[in-house]
Amino acid sequence: MANTPFVAQDWVADKTFTVGVEGPAVDKNGVLYAVNFAKQGTIGKVTGKNQVSTLLTLSNDSVGNGIRFDKQGNMYIADYVNHNVLRVSHKALKQNVDVSDKVEVFAHNAKMNQPNDLAIMDNGILFASDPNWQNNSGNLWRIDAQGNSTLLESNMGTTNGVEVSPDNKTLYVNESVQRKVWQYDLDNDGNISNKRLLIEFSDFGLDGMRSDKAGNLYIARYGAGVIAVVSPQGKLLRKVPLQGQHPTNVAFGGKDGKTLFVTMQQRGAIETFTTQVSGRSFYIHP
Repeated sequence: MANTPFVAQDWVADKTFTVGVEGPAVDKNGVLYAVNFAKQGTIGKVTGKNQVSTLLTLSNDSVGNGIRFDKQGNMYIADYVNHNVLRVSHKALKQNVDVSDKVEVFAHNAKMNQPNDLAIMDNGILFASDPNWQNNSGNLWRIDAQGNSTLLESNMGTTNGVEVSPDNKTLYVNESVQRKVWQYDLDNDGNISNKRLLIEFSDFGLDGMRSDKAGNLYIARYGAGVIAVVSPQGKLLRKVPLQGQHPTNVAFGGKDGKTLFVTMQQRGAIETFTTQVSGRSFYIHP
């Protein structure tokens, strides 16, 4: 996209998705996916501007939120209704048909409030934020390559956006209501330590976030109508204004990884703008 960097425009029109639009993720072929296309409980496949089709419809009243891909191209979906992380294999996704019957439960834990956003290390270890919106609290979970879930921290604020740094040595977790972004040291096994505050905002909420190749975070500022770009040192580098006010999450894509897609809750739409640095997750896929 030959657009001026950091100038947002529409990619998918209003009401194409429900107000539950979330979880944007781009596969290794450059295809964008997001949850709740046309109705709740679906995942939409976006192959071009305003070109959306149904990839799958979840069963058992499940509703997806965050989506991530591993290096092999397997898709993981946070199902906040049934306390699951779901999985669709890369082989099933290659079939280019409705894969509703190919969804499997990868991880289940009844102690989860509602798994929300997902982050993934290069070795396939997943992290899930787990907010409890009623009491403004939240948890943080790790899910290993076998689908075993481990509670890493409880009684946090309303955990929401979660991301891994490009070198896989830092985990970032934000709290929506408290407007704080925390960082942890991260080892190869997904253990966290040395929690410290990266940045705190004085207004509006925080939602999903992704990092670029330089380690900068792109944070959806829910209600503020901007994407905040924050350096690994916690400096606010820029605020990218959007068309709508309620961004829920972001994902990098495009041929060079410098296209950022933003899901917009109230609009049921997806906006996009170009960046100057490629996304970290763009380079996960070989």
